Amino acid sequence: MRRTGIALMALTLALSLTACGAGFNASTRQVKQVTDGVEGSITTNGNLIKLLNVLVVETADGTGVLVGTIVNDHPTEDALLGVAINGVVTKITGTSTLAQNLPIRFEGPSANAKAVAPALNATVGSHVLVSMFFAQAGEITVTAIVRDQSDVYAGVTA
Repeated sequence: MRRTGIALMALTLALSLTACGAGFNASTRQVKQVTDGVEGSITTNGNLIKLLNVLVVETADGTGVLVGTIVNDHPTEDALLGVAINGVVTKITGTSTLAQNLPIRFEGPSANAKAVAPALNATVGSHVLVSMFFAQAGEITVTAIVRDQSDVYAGVTA
C-alpha cells in the first residue's frame, strides 16, 4: 500500500511540475509585433522568398516609398519584376536580382534598391496593399501601414 501511495505521489508531482504553470494566458502566448512593418513569404512550389518589415512612407509631395527587405532562401536565383503600392505601379531602381541570402533592401543605410509610387492616394496611419511580382516565385500581396516622414523614416525620400 505504501509503494502504491509513493508511486501515485511521484506521478502527481511529475505531472504538476512539468506542466505550464501560467496556463493559456502565459506571456509567451501574447507576443506582439514590435515593428510597424509586416512580414510575408512565398513557400509554394519550392520557393523560399521572405518579405521582412515592409511598410510605406508617405513623403511631403504625396509619393509612397517602400521600406523593407526581401530575402531569397532558395539556391535558385529569382528576380523582382515589379512592385505595386495601393494599386499604383512603382518605379524601381537599383538591385532586382535575388540570389540566395543576398537581400534586396529598400531604404536605410544598407539599401541597394528603391521603389517609389508617384501617387500614394492614402493617408498616414492607414493600410495599403503592397504587391510584389517575382520571375520564379510569382506574386505576393501584404497589407502594409503608411508611415509619415518622421523619426527613423525622416531620411526617406522619393
